[in-house]
Amino acid sequence: MAESNEVKVEALLDIINSSAREAMGEYKKTGHGVPSADSSTFHPLDLATDTLALRQAIRLLEGACHQLNAILAPPQHTVHNFVHNYNWACTDVAVRSRIADVLDEHPEGLSVDALANTVNLDKTKTARVLRALSLRGCFKEVKRDVFANTRLSLILKSTNNSWCSLRIHQQFHEYGTVLYETMTDHQCARSDEIDKAPRAFALGKEGIYSSFWEMDDETRDVFHRGMIGITDIQGSYAALHHYPWDNVSSMVDIGSGNGAMSIPLAKMFPHLRITNQDLPETIELARNTWEKNAPEALLDGRVEFVPVNFLKELPVVGKDVYYLRSILHDWPDAESRTILCNIRKAMGPNSRVLIHDCVLLHTFEDPGVGANEFSKAPEPMLLNFGAGSHAPYQFDMIMWLLFNSKERTLNEIKIIGQVPYTL
Repeated sequence: MAESNEVKVEALLDIINSSAREAMGEYKKTGHGVPSADSSTFHPLDLATDTLALRQAIRLLEGACHQLNAILAPPQHTVHNFVHNYNWACTDVAVRSRIADVLDEHPEGLSVDALANTVNLDKTKTARVLRALSLRGCFKEVKRDVFANTRLSLILKSTNNSWCSLRIHQQFHEYGTVLYETMTDHQCARSDEIDKAPRAFALGKEGIYSSFWEMDDETRDVFHRGMIGITDIQGSYAALHHYPWDNVSSMVDIGSGNGAMSIPLAKMFPHLRITNQDLPETIELARNTWEKNAPEALLDGRVEFVPVNFLKELPVVGKDVYYLRSILHDWPDAESRTILCNIRKAMGPNSRVLIHDCVLLHTFEDPGVGANEFSKAPEPMLLNFGAGSHAPYQFDMIMWLLFNSKERTLNEIKIIGQVPYTL
């Protein structure tokens, strides 16, 4: 048994080595080499729209590293580390005080005295926050009590759309604190209704009863900028390169937001006629965004804006592709079926539905779903890539906390797609 375990460790080391070299190769292809953790500028690959190969390598690297650590480190050490993790709180301080914005004006570093004075925080506590984050490569202490940005902390600048995403997500931690309560509460425990989600439960304790989608103009703007940030975080722009858009004449972006995906589509594929559909207030916001970022598409008449409530109304009819990016995961199964049924009623004989969501992989193969080179990890890794699948499983938790919804396996997506036409 000991010898067998050693073989597994050696195999994991091989995966770590090979996936790290694959990642290095992707960076080198740009002609700019491998980035430094201490760099105060982005690498060109950080800003690329197609990073699929890099992400596949990192999924293997992260999964194998964490699995190796779980084998070799004492279990109490590992469990302590993932329970006692307050990076989220330190990041919240940095995001809300805009520390990265201040340090951006001082690429050689700024003393914590001057930094704390600028953001109106205590210098000793500010230093403690920055040192905790610096352990993970986010900020760096260039000399005693002098801090500077790194490639990671640049994500925390308020001009970065990911800053908006992080700002949105900070509020979700309070909903996680009532998760166990909702799982034991007699009304919530076995319900998948939206008003029984942990968010509704937590706010209900404070006498607040509002939909997540009820936003003022400022909050809505931050939310939709955050969705662009999520697009970067998830690597969603790879869909621009790995779907045959050249063969598509028209598409409907359902739940389009401010055009996080449809604006890049319009720029890359000028033949494409695009319909943006969302709630009326969001559509108005989207018009302004398109006027700033893609005015040529408006002038050419290649884009239209049509308000819709996709739970109650049909989208525009007869288009080639009905595109749903990060929509179905917001809704429990019943509402998701309603959305898909309304789309089907609008489809023509050659129309297609394109669902762009996370797909959860399990540590066993689902019956009838064959694994391929992209969805099956090599042995002895966990079949679902283990910690390499961190993001999809964390998004799954967010959907639960907010909406009583979930990310789905491929089989679960197939099941909600099998809806009767008369629904």
